[in-house]
Amino acid sequence: MLDRHLLLTEQIPHLRRYARVLHGGRMADADDLVQDTLERAFGKWGLWRGVGSVRPWLFSIMHNLFVDQCALRGAQATESLDDVPEPILPPNQELRLEALEMLGALQRLPVSLREVLLLVSVEGLSYADAAKALGVPIGTVMSRLSRARTRLRELTSGEPDGPRQSLRVIEGQRSLR
Repeated sequence: MLDRHLLLTEQIPHLRRYARVLHGGRMADADDLVQDTLERAFGKWGLWRGVGSVRPWLFSIMHNLFVDQCALRGAQATESLDDVPEPILPPNQELRLEALEMLGALQRLPVSLREVLLLVSVEGLSYADAAKALGVPIGTVMSRLSRARTRLRELTSGEPDGPRQSLRVIEGQRSLR
């Protein structure tokens, strides 16, 4: 019991950070999601294989709970960035504006892209662990991560990355198989 308690307790800061961004900085909703995740993890502890880190399994539980909550609400709820609590914003005015811009851009990403970006770039999960947490193939994680980074760059720079170069077709290699 102590091992389970310790394993789960160590992951709370990671779960809170991820839930906070999923919920647009709304601490009450984020804390509820973390609580629900931990309750589900305790109740389903026998399903964890005990191999590797428990973090991807917990993120998988959190992802499923968040998707269920979004389905119940019918749509993703959004709030003004003016409602972002002060403690998560830096004290320096310039950094604060950049943080608000980044939070705003993150909230404008579709949930599927935001989740992958947060799991890989912020939480440091491997592509394989992120794929397990989200229940998608690794290739999907890689493509979503690429699209999320591109879109985030567009949103924070105020302009698209520019025209994409089209792929060159080499004669005789046109078929996919």
